[in-house]
Amino acid sequence: MSQCSIRFYEELNDFLPPERRKVCFSHDFQRRASIKDMIEALGVPHTEIELILVNGQSVDFSHIVQDGDRISVYPLFESFDIQPLVRVRLRPLRTSRFVLDVHLGKLARYLRLLGFDTLYRNDCDDAELARLASAEQRILLTRDRDLLKRAMVTHGFFVRATDPRRQIEEVLDRLDLYRAIQPFLRCARCNGLLAAASKRQVWERLPPKTRLYVEAFWACGQCGQVYWEGSHLPHIRRFIDTLQARVGGETPFAGQIAGAGK
Repeated sequence: MSQCSIRFYEELNDFLPPERRKVCFSHDFQRRASIKDMIEALGVPHTEIELILVNGQSVDFSHIVQDGDRISVYPLFESFDIQPLVRVRLRPLRTSRFVLDVHLGKLARYLRLLGFDTLYRNDCDDAELARLASAEQRILLTRDRDLLKRAMVTHGFFVRATDPRRQIEEVLDRLDLYRAIQPFLRCARCNGLLAAASKRQVWERLPPKTRLYVEAFWACGQCGQVYWEGSHLPHIRRFIDTLQARVGGETPFAGQIAGAGK
């Protein structure tokens, strides 16, 4: 029987039982195991990890754990430069393209509202989600930690919150995306890009009162959904302003798509 000592840092402790959180604990193992397999057997998806130190030296996921190893496992770093060390992923987790599991439909709408390229279908199984994440280099957002353990998923995040508004804040915080917000760039329904449209172009798709009182419209180039400045826009504006205020940003409404009508 071999034994190593291991400690997980910061939010990685969310995946551990209480007695193993924020402490160094011993772990017994019998067979030859990669550090990736060992970490995931303890409940932590590899997509949550940015840096692994073994006996003070950085290693990648292929490292074979040895008897007596001292292991430290860290999540994504936002404030420290760890460039000289070996990150466990081949490219940084900064690409703001997403694919979401079936439990995150409202979060998908929020991400699209903020301008992020977001794939979501309520009929996608785990295999298809993993394939899309890998093939299109998307960040997989999920409430299923086992889905993040699939080898082909290189970038992913386990969404802790259950309330959609808390979820969007959690994703923006974790991936440091507040400055990347571009409101009303995409269709909340299908993820297509929006473009300005004349009233004549969308006339047949408008309610009678909207035909009388609204002049500015935008349409989705993919599904044809029409948007305009509806009565709920101030509420949406306040929500986006609250998010962007975290980094001193300004919501670029003037001269841009400024509504998500109906």
